[in-house]
Amino acid sequence: MQTIQKNGLTVAQVLYDLINDDILPGTDIRTDDFWLSFETIINDLSPINKQLLEKREHIQQQVDGWHREHSGQQHDSVAYKQFLNDIGYIVPEGDTFSITSENVDAEIATIAGPQLVVPVMNARYALNAANARWGSLYDALYGTDVIDDSNGAEVTKAYNPVRGEQVIGYAKTFLDEAALLVTGSHKDATAYSVVDGKLHITLTDGTTTSLTDEEKFVGYNGATTSPNTVVLKNNALHIELSIDPSKPIGQQDSAGINDIILESAITTIQDCEDSVAAVDAEDKVQVYKNWLGLMKGDLTEVMQKNGKTITRALHPDREYLSPTGDSFTVSGRSLLLVRNVGHLMTNNAIIDKNGNEVPEGIMDGMLTSLIAMHDLKGNSPYKNSTAGSVYIVKPKMHGPEEVAFTDTLFTHVEDALGLARNTLKMGIMDEERRTTVNLKECIRAAKSRVIFINTGFLDRTGDEIHTSMEAGAFVPKAEMKDQAWISAYEDWNVDIGLECGLMGHAQIGKGMWAKPEEMQQMMEAKIAHPLAGANCAWVPSPTGATLHVMHYHKVKVSDRQKELATRPRASLDDILTIATMPSTRMLSAEEVQKELDNNAQSILGYVVRWIDQGVGCSKVPDITDTALMEDRATLRISSQHMANWIHHGICTEEQVTETLKRMAAIVDQQNADDAEYTTMAPDFENSIAFQAAAELIFKGKEQPSGYTEPMLHKRRLERRQSL
Repeated sequence: MQTIQKNGLTVAQVLYDLINDDILPGTDIRTDDFWLSFETIINDLSPINKQLLEKREHIQQQVDGWHREHSGQQHDSVAYKQFLNDIGYIVPEGDTFSITSENVDAEIATIAGPQLVVPVMNARYALNAANARWGSLYDALYGTDVIDDSNGAEVTKAYNPVRGEQVIGYAKTFLDEAALLVTGSHKDATAYSVVDGKLHITLTDGTTTSLTDEEKFVGYNGATTSPNTVVLKNNALHIELSIDPSKPIGQQDSAGINDIILESAITTIQDCEDSVAAVDAEDKVQVYKNWLGLMKGDLTEVMQKNGKTITRALHPDREYLSPTGDSFTVSGRSLLLVRNVGHLMTNNAIIDKNGNEVPEGIMDGMLTSLIAMHDLKGNSPYKNSTAGSVYIVKPKMHGPEEVAFTDTLFTHVEDALGLARNTLKMGIMDEERRTTVNLKECIRAAKSRVIFINTGFLDRTGDEIHTSMEAGAFVPKAEMKDQAWISAYEDWNVDIGLECGLMGHAQIGKGMWAKPEEMQQMMEAKIAHPLAGANCAWVPSPTGATLHVMHYHKVKVSDRQKELATRPRASLDDILTIATMPSTRMLSAEEVQKELDNNAQSILGYVVRWIDQGVGCSKVPDITDTALMEDRATLRISSQHMANWIHHGICTEEQVTETLKRMAAIVDQQNADDAEYTTMAPDFENSIAFQAAAELIFKGKEQPSGYTEPMLHKRRLERRQSL
């Protein structure tokens, strides 16, 4: 790797050139000033970053020691809680306060809806997610299992009118709920027209009706007598009726409706962290290039589809006429947040004056903010934040001291880039146990920046296992969601968020639906998220966003949050309950082996793509061939669970090794159609991916906080060198 010396920093040439040639021009920041301020931030904050990581380890050692001292005794929850207070794991809770974040876009502050998380390293995915602000409901229903395929309604190569009729019926039922008519149903509509600024709907019996709430009609395009577009708005979310009787679907519809377009992915997290495999300077350059393209509005991706060359780019805004005939626009794109790397990892893209790799979180904080200045300065044909803010999601922070450190980093970055104080907003991932139990104080530590708190079950469970590794053997993974701590954790996040004034000012989020092919299950289950008071929740695809947004039409989250604000806060004692198996429970050999098979197959299926192909997030088939969205959070829980069972004698290393080898052959078979895939079996010793998967388990107990990144990065670099 070629490097260049800049002041006291050794910088990879590819990163140096990207910053100087592509990122800095247009920001009004002089090159020398940037590098001098960047070096100062690195020198000042890297030692603090290191101290915080050392504190994590020291606290973990104390917790491990407490559990070892009390091994074989009945768990004393009172004494345990007092111990956590004594060592500063739980910090004293201060007075009531409300966040003071200002200049927050409506998409975050007041509009409730789905949120996508996408690897920014993949330009096609990044663009698809950014453009998923609007999605075809007809396409989403037609192509998924939400519509049953029985009785002639199966998906066929050519358009199936039987299935199409069911799609239209489903969509019109949704319309009747979201935009209720005074009389009749949208199913009976034969024409829509605009009369004196109001929407008139003609029904099959010749009568004319209107909306029960006339304010839900907000716009149209075309002639008032026969508009080609009608725009409705419910719970702050837009619904677009596309009317074109000349199109095949429009011909089938009594009112000529060719499609119903829903405002879908209101926000998107462009991810530099768990869903990417960025291990060196070249990878980071690709991450930053794509983020730059999004902020400058010129990111494109050329691809082949059905024999045609297609160039994907950001969608323009959507233009309409108001009921009174005035023109207005609605953003054509999802509001973009960027998720930086946490405090743990370093990267060889920049080496400091002492010869150390720079903390990647510091590098991300500076460079993603610098790149976002192109949006702030209007250097793009499109606008991301109309409020003039930059939204940075910060993952894997342990407690308020680490949140305060991120706040300090953002302050330094703002000063270096000449940004007004609190331009950089912070999303706090509530995915580590020490953050959960101190969530109120974590929010207080960044109260002028907070725009987001979000639960993350998988990372949170991985940390739960690692934190209490010495406490005993944990219940099987499938039983974890039934444990007392998890429901209390989910409720606690909402309760604390509402107490701290996030309602109407910030997002309270819930985690991912991990089965992208099981959309009917999602429609049945994921309405629980808005009902729980979450004004955003993660979905695995643009299609998932278009379907999930219907839940936010059914549930007005702001009203639900007002109801929940009066309930008692969730129990901290429940959150501190450790999900270990009681001594009286004896798992059968079959139960143990089934758990090992499931975990081993999941680990191998993900790791082999990460190590060999650099794929950080993908649909990975589980042991039953059900496609699941996997990223490092999934890997963390599986590897920590197996490490825990080995440590407590539920299984042996030899048994796990045998299981890994057997499952490797299955994973090889599942990937047989991938021309770029390298098999793991039978040459396990020379399969770097197989060795990485094994080490994540056998060395899982010693990994910092149970994280998988150090091992993955090491083995990915090794794999590259072997090519």
